[in-house]
Amino acid sequence: MSSDPWGRVDETGTVYVRTSDGEKVVGSWQAGSPEEALAYFERKYEGLVVEIGLLEKRVKTTDLSPKDAMTAIDHIRGQIDEHHAVGDLEALSKRLDALVTSVESRREERKAQKAKQTDEARHAKEALVAEAEELAQSEQWRAAGERLRALVDTWKGLPRLDRKSDDELWHRFSHARSAFSKRRKAHFAALDAQREVARQTKERLVAEAEALSGSTDWGPTAARYRELMAEWKAAGRAQREHEEDLWNRFRGAQDIFFAARSGVFAERDAEQSENLKLKEELAVEAERLVPVTDLKAARAAFRSINERWEAIGHVPRDARPKVEGRMHAVERAIQEAEEAEWRRTNPEARARAEGLTGQLQAAVDKLRTQIDAARAAGNNAKADKLSRELEGRQALLDQALKGLEEFGG
Repeated sequence: MSSDPWGRVDETGTVYVRTSDGEKVVGSWQAGSPEEALAYFERKYEGLVVEIGLLEKRVKTTDLSPKDAMTAIDHIRGQIDEHHAVGDLEALSKRLDALVTSVESRREERKAQKAKQTDEARHAKEALVAEAEELAQSEQWRAAGERLRALVDTWKGLPRLDRKSDDELWHRFSHARSAFSKRRKAHFAALDAQREVARQTKERLVAEAEALSGSTDWGPTAARYRELMAEWKAAGRAQREHEEDLWNRFRGAQDIFFAARSGVFAERDAEQSENLKLKEELAVEAERLVPVTDLKAARAAFRSINERWEAIGHVPRDARPKVEGRMHAVERAIQEAEEAEWRRTNPEARARAEGLTGQLQAAVDKLRTQIDAARAAGNNAKADKLSRELEGRQALLDQALKGLEEFGG
């Protein structure tokens, strides 16, 4: 018989292991010596030691799940309980008990961690739902749409909650997205309708602009083009695929008209500039008639100048007042000369002037006599009063004499 501190082999080849509850049969050995039998079952024990050590390390340093750890522990404990090894089996059981405690602790930690993660996921999903519901009312269509798509990606990356909670939150989240999509669709449908109305309006404006492009009624047509431009701006934008083409046609029609008008106006400006030179020459010729010395000749010369003036045509608008003013000044000078001649040769006017002058002269002579008499009588107050009256009558007489001179004295 052979033995060691933890086991023995009896004479029949039966192998025993010593425990606190007494010896337990490990197995039977018939193939060799008792020492070999003990060595074999001791190696099995060492294998269990190694296996437990590896499991302890895995539980401590890896993310081995509690379930898998307990499965491994139960497997090793089964081997220990079946007493198929020679060694301190109770020590191995104690290590397994300690390992169970560690796994249970890990399980509680994981449970707490999972609860924390679930709580965080719940708060995160509630925040996503709240933001989605706020975005559902936004009119920043592109930015809000992009943000909602980002929220979906974020949602997919979060852990699931319990089915009821997750479904309720997802329903709200999905409803917010649907509400936004409906509003956006309605907005762009209305926008498309507005753009279609704008397209039809601009088609009409383009047709009229193109019809006017060949007009030579410069003023009214230019005014109508300004009105068409105001209507164009008020119409709003058409669809992108139509807007540029419509604008190019509209602008092109205007360009044709205004280019033609500019060409005509350029020719007109050149012609009017030449007319201005001719009229300025006639104005110089007319100004030579002033002062008027020979009324009849001046009248005939001005008539000839005026006929040539009228035949010349228009001058630039800004130059017209000045050059016409020069001709009007000459015309007024001739008219004044005519009036003076008429006054000089009018018998009735001359007679009236001579009669008035005689009356005033008689009044002046009478006042002088009265003044002399008053002073001789020592009545200076009366003489002063009469002197003041004499001054007025003398002024009237001087004016009448000057008028009489105009009739040739």
